Order: sequence, then C-alpha cells, then structure tokens
Amino acid sequence: MNADEVTQTLTLGSKQYTYSSLKQAADSLGDISRLPCSLKVLLENLLRNIDTDAVQLEDLQALVDWQHQGGHSEREIAYRPARVLMQDFTGVPGVADLAAMRDAVAALGADPQQVNPLSPVDLVIDHSVMVDHFASADAFHDNVKLEMERNHERYAFLRWGQTAFDNFRVVPPGTGICHQVNLEYLGQTVWREERDGTTWVYPDTLVGTDSHTTMINGLGILGWGVGGIEAEAAMLGQPISMLIPEVVGFKLTGALREGITATDLVLTVTDMLRKHGVVGKFVEFYGDGLAQLPLADRATLANMAPEYGATCGFFPVDEETLRYLRLSGRSEEQVSLVEAYCKEQGLWRNTGDEPIFTSTLELDLDTVEASLAGPKRPQDRVALSQLKSRFDELMALNLSAPPADAVSDLEAEGGQTAPGTQGGANVEYAGERFRLNHGAVVIAAITSCTNTSNPGVMLAAGLLAQKAINRGLKRKPWVKSSLAPGSKVVTEYLQAAGLNSALDQLGFNLVGYGCTTCIGNSGPLPEPIEIAVREQDLTVASVLSGNRNFEGRVHPAVKTNWLASPPLVVAFALAGRVDINLSDEPLGTDQDGKPVYLKEIWPSQAEIAEALERVNTEMFQREYAAVFDGDAQWQAIEVATGKTYDWPESSYIQQPPFFNGMSREPDPVRDITSARILALLGDSVTTDHISPAGAIKPDSPAGRYLQQLGVAQKDFNSYGSRRGNHEVMMRGTFANVRIRNEILDGVEGGETRHFPSGEQLSIYDAAMRYQQDGRELVVIAGKEYGTGSSRDWAAKGTRLLGVRAVIAESFERIHRSNLLGMGVLPLEFVDTDRRQLNLTGEEEISLTGLDQLKPQQQLTLSIRYPDGRDVQASVRCRIDTGNELAYFRHGGILHYVLRRMIGAA
Repeated sequence: MNADEVTQTLTLGSKQYTYSSLKQAADSLGDISRLPCSLKVLLENLLRNIDTDAVQLEDLQALVDWQHQGGHSEREIAYRPARVLMQDFTGVPGVADLAAMRDAVAALGADPQQVNPLSPVDLVIDHSVMVDHFASADAFHDNVKLEMERNHERYAFLRWGQTAFDNFRVVPPGTGICHQVNLEYLGQTVWREERDGTTWVYPDTLVGTDSHTTMINGLGILGWGVGGIEAEAAMLGQPISMLIPEVVGFKLTGALREGITATDLVLTVTDMLRKHGVVGKFVEFYGDGLAQLPLADRATLANMAPEYGATCGFFPVDEETLRYLRLSGRSEEQVSLVEAYCKEQGLWRNTGDEPIFTSTLELDLDTVEASLAGPKRPQDRVALSQLKSRFDELMALNLSAPPADAVSDLEAEGGQTAPGTQGGANVEYAGERFRLNHGAVVIAAITSCTNTSNPGVMLAAGLLAQKAINRGLKRKPWVKSSLAPGSKVVTEYLQAAGLNSALDQLGFNLVGYGCTTCIGNSGPLPEPIEIAVREQDLTVASVLSGNRNFEGRVHPAVKTNWLASPPLVVAFALAGRVDINLSDEPLGTDQDGKPVYLKEIWPSQAEIAEALERVNTEMFQREYAAVFDGDAQWQAIEVATGKTYDWPESSYIQQPPFFNGMSREPDPVRDITSARILALLGDSVTTDHISPAGAIKPDSPAGRYLQQLGVAQKDFNSYGSRRGNHEVMMRGTFANVRIRNEILDGVEGGETRHFPSGEQLSIYDAAMRYQQDGRELVVIAGKEYGTGSSRDWAAKGTRLLGVRAVIAESFERIHRSNLLGMGVLPLEFVDTDRRQLNLTGEEEISLTGLDQLKPQQQLTLSIRYPDGRDVQASVRCRIDTGNELAYFRHGGILHYVLRRMIGAA
C-alpha cells in the first residue's frame, strides 16, 4: 500500500478536497468500524505519511490488530501533529532555544535559517498577568499596566520571534487563555493544507506546551500536552515517537440533575479515572449520555485529562460539535466540511456506538453530586456536604487543638470573625476589624481554562451573585476575590445577561484575561492578612475554579486549596470559610436577620438556560476579528531585526547554555560513577515542586541572584515569567516552599545536606559545590514523580544542576519524556522502593552499561553505603522507544534535531 492507492477526493459544492481514505485502507488492513475514534485519527496520520521513512505498513497493521489483542500493542509509531500550541511561560524559553539553535548552527558553519518551524505554531500570552489589584473597577487596567511594565523584555523578544520565524503567530496579552482561544477560534476539527495546488484535508491534531492542551479534545480534535522541548522538535519537523496507546472507554448515561455543574462532573470523573489507572493511556468518552452534554461541558472534562492522568480525554465529532462550531463563528463552509469528512472517514459518533476498548468504566450522570477537590490534589474529590468534616480531619492531623465553638471576643464587640479551630489573629484592613482563624477563605478566584470556557457555570456564578445581593449578602472582608475570564467573549455575555454588575458588587471585578491564580499568579495577599497568616501559622484556604491546587502553587502562605465550580467560588467568598457545611449551614443573614442558605440562591437550570440564550455568534466574531493585533502598548513595542538574536543585557532573557561547545558528533554516553544523591523525595512530587512558577522568595538563591543584578524585590515577578533566564531557573529548581527532601528531617523548602561535609545548604548551592568537586548527581523519588504541568524547566533545571539520572518508583508521562529530552536518564525501581533501601543521602550511586543501553532495559544499580556495604537494586530504563534512545545518546532531543539539520546525524 502507498499513499496514492488510498488518496480520494471529497466534493462539497464547487470545491474539491483531497484526503487519505480510511475506508480504502480498511480493505487491505481489516475492519476498523469499532476502532476507537482517537485511534482512527492516529491511523489516518500514519496513512497520510506512509511514504516517509518513519512510517511502515506494519505500523498501520499494528493499529488495526490492536482490536484483536485486548486493546494492547507494543508497536512504536511516529505521529506528526498538524500544529503546535504554546503559552508564554513555555513559549519564551522555546523561542530562546530556537534562537540559540540558530547561533549553534551558525557556529557549526551552516545556515541558521534552517532553524525554522515547519508546522504552524500559535503562541498565546496568557500566563503573565498577576492579580495585584482586585475588587475595584480599575483592577483590569492596573494589572495590565503592571504586566506590560514587568514583561516588556519578554514581550519584545516574542515580537522578534514573530518576525524572525516563519509559521509563527503570537496572540498578544489581554486576549485570553490559550486553551480557550484554541477552543473558540484556532481549532478547526478538520485541518486544511494547500500543497502543490491541491487542498488536502485531515483531522486537526496538535501538541501543546501546556498539559491542558487536552481541552481541545472536547471539539473532536486530538491533542495533548508535551514539554517545550518535545514541542520544539515537533515544530521543526521531528515526528513524536510513541507506543500505540491503550484506550479506556468511559461510558456516560443519563443526565445531570438540577443544580449539578460540569465542575462537579469532572471532579467525579477525575476521581474515578485516577482509581482506575489511566496514566499514559487515552480516554475516550462514549455512550448516549453524550447527547445530554453540551460541548462546553465536554471541553471541561477533556481539560482535566492531566488531573486524571491520561494522555487525552477524547470526544468524537457529532451534531453538538457542529452546533458549537457555528456558535463560535466558524464559517458554514468549515462546518459542512467537518460533517462530510468525519462521516466519510468513520469519525462521526452515532447513537449506540460501542467501540472496542482496552477497558471501560461507566457513569450515570444522574448520580453526580456537588463536589470540591483538595486540599492539594485535583483527584481528591470531597462532596460539598463533607467539606467541613474533611477540613476538621486535616486540622486534627496538624494541630492538637480541637475545633472552637465559642464566639470570638472581636465578634462580641461587633466585628466579624472567620470561625475555625482555636488560634487566630485580630486584623484591621480596609476600614474593617475582624478575627482571622484557621479555615478562613483568603482567596476566592474565578479563573482557569477549565471553567471560564463554560458559559453555563460562568453565568451560574453571575446569577448566584445577583441573588446573593438581593438578599443582602456581602463578600467577607478577608477574601481576595477575582474574576479572570479565558476570553473577552465571557465579558460580553456576562454584560449581555446583566450579571457583570452583580459580580462587581461582590468584588469579582475583572482582573485580567489569563490563568492568574490557577498558575500561581494570585498576587500578594493584603499585608495585614498575610502577616496574620504567617505570624499565627494559620491554615487558611483558597477556593478557585481551576484545575491545579498543588502545594505552594496558588500562594505560598495558603496551605489548603480547593477546586470548585464558579458559583461555589462565589458562595465561599460569601461564607468566608471552608469549615462549613453549605448543605445545611447558612451563608449568612439577610436584611431582616434571617439565615440565607445556598440552596435558596442557587440558580435553576431554567434560569441558566435563559441566560445562555444571550450567548451568540456575533460575540465570538467581534472579539476574534483582530485577535493577533494587540492593544496600543503591544504595538508600540520596538521590534529587533535580524535572523539571529542579538542577546541584550537582561534579567529576563539570556542565551540558553544547552548548545555551548556542541560538536557535530555526540560524545559516547558515560557510566554513572559514585554519584551523590542531591534529593531524596516522596510520592506525588509535582513539576511545581521541581520548578515552581509562582513567587520568588528574597532569601532564595534566585532572589539573591536577582538582587545582585540590582532588581528590586517588587520587580521580582515570578519564576514563570523568568523562564527565559536559565540562571534564575536553575536556582529555582527544587525551590518550592512546600517540597520535602527526606535527606533532612521535618524541613520544608529546597534544602539538602551536602556530603561528606554534612552541611545543610540550598539544593542549588549544594549542586554547585558538587559540580566544583567533579561529583555526578542523582535524584531519588517515590511514585508519580513529575505529576502536573508540562514544565520543561523541571527537566532543564535538573540537567543544569548536574543530575545524570532520576530514579523513581513511577513517572508521570510528560516529565519522563522531558527528562530524557534533556539527556537525563529516567529509571524506575523494580521489585523494591526507596524505603526498603533505607537511604539517608550519604550513599554513592553507580550504574554501568549505559553505552549499550536499550529501551526498557533492566539494569543493576550499585549503592555503596557509608559503612562500606554494596547493595544491588534492579531498575528499568524508562527510555521507551528507539527514537527516545537516539535523543538520549545525542544529549537531548534538540541536539539530535540540530545535528540532523546539518547532516551530522
């Protein structure tokens, strides 16, 4: 079989489209009618590229045979996504890497313009705006002004990239969150490409440099998050090497009950899928319950794939897909093409479809109940009715004090109180006096791509706010409230429904269009509140409509973080505390002193449906008409010229060191000899622990470095915004304030013990001392190492600290890939774990045979203890494919790609 044999033409009106026919391929390969739609997309991808070196007929046959092998296959395939999506936190270092590659190519005597995206790349600036100002009509203007001042150097660099590289577009700041812009505008479901005068059509596919790229799966578009390193290779024409995945079918039946939101549903599904085990697998939703699920709800479910651990959470195309494409302003020509192509290719969902899956789960939507997740993992669902008891359990674990039932002295004097367990502080702020106790909600944020893309839950929040005001309720004065929509369309429909004023009255004023609190850009707490929290060591809370609540992520002073629907965020801002059962305790009292219960002001489905009628196509068309233009501040940025970058003196952008002294041929892989353990870490260590995105502490290595450069503390910005400066980021590696290194007892933060001196140092300072001594390093960890965001600096920083290998009990998908993409060896313990080895950090680690390494090979780790004993432990090499092994041998994926460009690999 070759490409010509399966090429067909689709005629719509006067236009003809060329495509690779899955039906025709099935005549040779076998029946594919019950193959999951997500795998049909992969099959088409292989079929269209069958004439390339990377794809053989056996790859296609393996995909078809997957159905007859229990939904399993060990076959490695080469997948080529149609496009790449980036956000600015990963986009800035990505563009910096491309610029450094141009310098390296020039140094090796080749043409630097060879380094150029071959696939379309869209970068959306959405991660930089911070919530410095809130609860005021000027909050949006003031926050954007600060954003432009803080990030001018970064944005000037991106403007250069926009002019220097082909196939590279930038969506300016203040527009929206990349995943919502992707859903509402960029995504096409069926992609069109002009090639030699012919219009080719095929499924829209992508990879993105943010783990929540999976949100686009709700629109029938196969996409998932990868590290910036892997995305750069994809945009430079390198196929993504992957094993044919297992696919878990998730069957939905019934319909959601009155008062239950898409957020409640996704937290339930996340809980179920985490327990089932879907890491590294595809999840595909099916069943007749999909007919009851609006596309915005599907996108909410797809968005949370990283939280339930899957590579993606895919929804096949159906009538609801077409309805949303029309609503969001896609052309009628495009909608007709999507319908005709998907039906012709067998990518259309029909009633009663029962594909073959590796395994299945089923959920009756009628059984879903109101939920939150927390206090530090999105998969830890808590029923709304159980939140109070859950918080009390947490306090009992951390404090010996029992819950306090007595009214505080301040309340008796006429002030307000945030009830909770014993302990607390009297606070004066903004002309009000109150007592702040454990359990107080200090941050309530409507934020994140997960929910702000969903008009149903956003309008529900506005309706609840309106009803609360009518009953005389107010936000508690200790709550920092914010509204950060994922696109300007949200502002339009809230205004059209007359709900923006109610949100404003409760302090949920617009603060920016971006990720804000969910990415860690919550900004400072009001000073009197933060002082009280820190001095009294209060366990306070944030409630956010986000997807991430890892330790230290939202705000370093906030120990418990709860994911909830936008209307529940409003409700908790009114209650001011999480140690409350909102199912039967009042939110407050009305003008007449009567208790007001949540159920009394919760909007009905009919009220939400009426508000939804205000959402129309013209809103999308208006807001996306000039999506790439930006405001006057963006357009006024002076743009550098030249095909290579003239690196200026900057605390934000520095030339990455990864290609310094690079030769045309890679050096042989060395064994690991007598390496020291830099950190000994537990289970569920996230990429936020490894490479935080939030605030930079003044007394941290990164903070001290910036002060040495003359940067004032108020201008530190965040780790995320400084990812273009490797000096900051390597100092920030393992610097999360909540990380716990088991080499030290009872110590939180990025500290370790240096051996043989025994001195306690920051992890960065210890790594530098080991480098001076010529010592190699390893990191040892527990289960689910690297869970969370697709953060390439978690791997880049690890490499720059001198770590040769990370040895864990298990890895999350993206971080494993990022590590080997940077030339760091990922290894998994076999038949043992770190606890059984009784490690203290004083041991020396050796590993031989790395020059003969094979994918998935079992190796023997040699551990020398301080008493002279040598203990052997089996580990498995988590380089999974031949392509990944080639990347590792070259010192990283970008080194491999660069050498191929100049003909040296």
